[in-house]
Amino acid sequence: MTKDARHTFGTDGRTLPVLPPERDGRVWAKMVRVMFYTPGFMAILLLKTGEPASFGITVELLMLSSAAAAIGGLFVGTQSEGKGADHSSRVGLWSGALVLELLAVVPFLCAVPSLFHELAHSTLLHAAAPSAVDVSLGASELLPAMAILPFMLYQLAGFGTMHYVVPKLANWIINIAILGLIVASYTANRLADYAWERHFVGALVTIMALTVAYGVVKLKAMQVEYDTYSPQKEAKSSPAAESARVNA
Repeated sequence: MTKDARHTFGTDGRTLPVLPPERDGRVWAKMVRVMFYTPGFMAILLLKTGEPASFGITVELLMLSSAAAAIGGLFVGTQSEGKGADHSSRVGLWSGALVLELLAVVPFLCAVPSLFHELAHSTLLHAAAPSAVDVSLGASELLPAMAILPFMLYQLAGFGTMHYVVPKLANWIINIAILGLIVASYTANRLADYAWERHFVGALVTIMALTVAYGVVKLKAMQVEYDTYSPQKEAKSSPAAESARVNA
């Protein structure tokens, strides 16, 4: 797509789809590297500690985040413009952003609070000294979970890619579900109810996967409709040709 102002109405008289704004692919490529290496290394470190029972779902979430970042990179890499670009390549960057936002960032945000709690209390990582006093971290254990709040603002304020593929009400419902399932899974982890933790995490990942699949298909369909019905700009003639036309 060109960087010019987009048309509002198509050649058939109907309103054209509102596509996401143009975004810098280099920024999202850097995001792919961050989301690939950070959760992946954290998961490897947890596996080397012996993987306590409560680390199980956390490791799986971190590995999902890392793997999804690699898939997001594939989508971002297909983005292209110009004469050789097709409908799929034009939505590659947006689709990659959707994969990163929902299948890389959301599982990572879900894993971090439980990860911090287990690292703070793990006897495998640090054995307590005989004279040590067990000091509870209290409410400060919730600090890593605060990262979910700017993510919710990012989504609900219209910066997220999902804002362009689902209605406003659906966007709110999905994001409230994200928040609720992350809180529920963390609570289950704190209560050592790992069966329910897996149920909550499974529901969260399923919703994210279905939303991503729907979003990628919807973005491609929106781009096809926009390209099909968008008014075509008249080709600019050269000065020589314009002068010859006037003289004639």
